[in-house]
Amino acid sequence: MSMRPIEVGEIPAETVRVARAAFPKGSLAIRLRDDLGALFKDEQCAALFPARGKPAWSPGRLALVSVFQFAEGLPDGQAALAVRARIDWKYALGLELTDPGFDYSVLSEFPTRLIEADAGQQIFDRVLEAARLAGMLKAPGRARTDSSHVLGAIWSMNRLEFVIETLRAALNALAAAPPTGCPHTPIRHGSTGMPPGRGYWLPSGKTKRTGLAEQAGRDGMRLLTDVHAPDAPSWLRDLPTIQILRRAWVQQYLLDEDGEV
Repeated sequence: MSMRPIEVGEIPAETVRVARAAFPKGSLAIRLRDDLGALFKDEQCAALFPARGKPAWSPGRLALVSVFQFAEGLPDGQAALAVRARIDWKYALGLELTDPGFDYSVLSEFPTRLIEADAGQQIFDRVLEAARLAGMLKAPGRARTDSSHVLGAIWSMNRLEFVIETLRAALNALAAAPPTGCPHTPIRHGSTGMPPGRGYWLPSGKTKRTGLAEQAGRDGMRLLTDVHAPDAPSWLRDLPTIQILRRAWVQQYLLDEDGEV
């Protein structure tokens, strides 16, 4: 992908009107834009992209989206949805209300570009510093808010979202499968500690997120044990989503001496 620098101008008038009506007292994103302006220029990120190829989404805006998702504890999928749906984010990013945003995979690629280009990481640190001074980033205790810490936290949230959605896909496939008649009944959504639908928000706090990750790990292992039982139909374990679940759990989880996740 290549970069076509976008001149950050005034916020579209309709976006301003609707945002002021929806947030009469403002929001963190709105106050950040009002107090500090656009914060970024795409020209500063020129080194992150080649000169040719499909135009990339504004890297300056992606940097600000990354700050927002860290501040609100959002993985890439939910952050991309917020760009598409939230008025205050559109205001801060200077977007039209009808702007469709981008696919969440764009966000997953952006941190890698930042890490690989030292200049890009320095630019991101400046955006983070401005957000911190504006009161948007309030890390607990002595936790850092530099780019390495922020990107690490985002990757951790994405990893949690990945295991949740992998388990959800496997559960949906089993729910749609014909009855097997075997005594091994794979777990259903309601019997797990995972969020019930894609409209969820990850819990705030490291302890709660760790608990959710551990619960998803146990549920996934229980499901894999059921479908690989000797009296379970062999076609269950051959379902693509079950195969993906098995590979994902091998990569993401370890078993202790007692065989627990």
